[in-house]
Amino acid sequence: MLAELAVRNLGVITEANLVLGDGMTALTGETGAGKTLVVQAVQLLMGGRADPAMVRAGAGEAIVEGRFVSPDGSERVLRRVIPATGRSRAYVDGAMASAPELAELGAELVDLHGQHQHQSLLRARTQREALDRWGGIDLRPLAAARGDLRALGENLAALGGDARARAQEIDLLRYQVDEITAARLDDVSELERITEREDLLADAASHLADGHGARQELAGDDGAIDRLGSAAALLAARKAFAPVSDRLAAVAAELDDTVAQLRGVLETIEDDPQALADVRARHQLLRELTRKYGDTLAEVVSFGDRAAERLSQLERHAELAAELEEGILVAQRRVEAEAQAVAAARRAAAPGLAAAASEHLASLALAAGTLQVNVSGEGPSDNVELAFSANRGVAPGPLSKVASGGELARVMLALRLVLTAGPPTLVFDEVDAGIGGETALAVGQALAALAEHHQVLVVTHLPQVAAFAHSQVAVRKTDDGDAVASDLVAVAGQDRVSELARMLAGQPAWASGRQHATELLEVAAAGRAARDPARLAAELDLLPERSGSPG
Repeated sequence: MLAELAVRNLGVITEANLVLGDGMTALTGETGAGKTLVVQAVQLLMGGRADPAMVRAGAGEAIVEGRFVSPDGSERVLRRVIPATGRSRAYVDGAMASAPELAELGAELVDLHGQHQHQSLLRARTQREALDRWGGIDLRPLAAARGDLRALGENLAALGGDARARAQEIDLLRYQVDEITAARLDDVSELERITEREDLLADAASHLADGHGARQELAGDDGAIDRLGSAAALLAARKAFAPVSDRLAAVAAELDDTVAQLRGVLETIEDDPQALADVRARHQLLRELTRKYGDTLAEVVSFGDRAAERLSQLERHAELAAELEEGILVAQRRVEAEAQAVAAARRAAAPGLAAAASEHLASLALAAGTLQVNVSGEGPSDNVELAFSANRGVAPGPLSKVASGGELARVMLALRLVLTAGPPTLVFDEVDAGIGGETALAVGQALAALAEHHQVLVVTHLPQVAAFAHSQVAVRKTDDGDAVASDLVAVAGQDRVSELARMLAGQPAWASGRQHATELLEVAAAGRAARDPARLAAELDLLPERSGSPG
């Protein structure tokens, strides 16, 4: 719901903060005080058109902010800035947003009734959804059938429907599969190993020359082993060098092992040009495969598996296509059956929705009003249109074209009374245009009934409507001779009685007007509490004591 509305430099409003609760809130005030500006502020938060003319004279920009609270306690803050010159700016939770983004989010939070272009129930899709909700029409079977049909069609298209293109793809896939299969990629780490072997074979002669040279230095005539033996012999008979002799013996043994290891490595090195050529050819093949089919041999193998699977599908095209085409025929029949079921359900539900909403029209000063729900088109009959006539003998026409602002708002109110779902906050403007007396009481009671399921904000000039609100905000205008300014003031107790008395008689201090205002509040409180008798005493306890004078 809309928990707080802040407005600055919008029209005659210099600065105003409005804290709202749940239930119904009435906005009242003298003509020209700026009640409509509050509705315009909400429109701006819903992505409505921003006009620099809205900015208060002398101000650089107008700012509107709204804090919305969801049932789980989370909050969203929408902000709109309208400069006196230039383009407006929009923000959601402090981050920049476009007006369409603001409108999309705002449509989930607020539904505004009053001006044609801002009423969600005028959209064809919303009217269709309203009928489905009223009739309890389950669209899931139709959606599932359409999804299955779409998937089958996509699978058939993926098989390749063009014979020439299919033949070309088969040739390419067969070449790719054969090339990868012939490479015998049993070890996906082969590329690393073969690179090392190629390096060794490419420099085999140098490796052998250096290896044999080292062996000669160690084990050849007068090599390291011979010199080590001579040194050990010189010290062998000298007890003073016994520790050194022991270490020389150990070194001699280690040196013998090293020479044996060197000999073993030399035996593994081949100076074989043909082996080098074979390794280089294999290396080139592996590099070519990774260039074509993947960065690694593992990716090449995976590509080959997918290509083989696709090749099998194409080679079995006739068989698979026949199976899919049969499945498509079955799916189409299922879609048609589900669509006809939805169409029948919509046609059956339409009169009930029209009748239920029409029952409320008489009490909303539309005694001669007629509402129809027209359903047309082939199954599932998606063409759902609300048609309305305000007078007997006049054929109903499209709601958005034939209803005046006041009529439209009351038709929307009647529909809202039978369709409780929708955005959490409902704003009504012009809902009481051209009515009064008992009809105004009925409108007020209807709005209060809506407030059991929604937060309702209503701009009204009728005390009969305002009295049914759980809370009331007066829009008050002041003129200091230089400029006109308006402020929003929450009124309760005797202040609310004074505001209602002003609305009744133009004189908030008249005893008769104040008495009538108090009676209205009592009637409204009893009407609100009728659905919940336990609240009646609490409702009445909140009313001001009757008094013939303000206080």
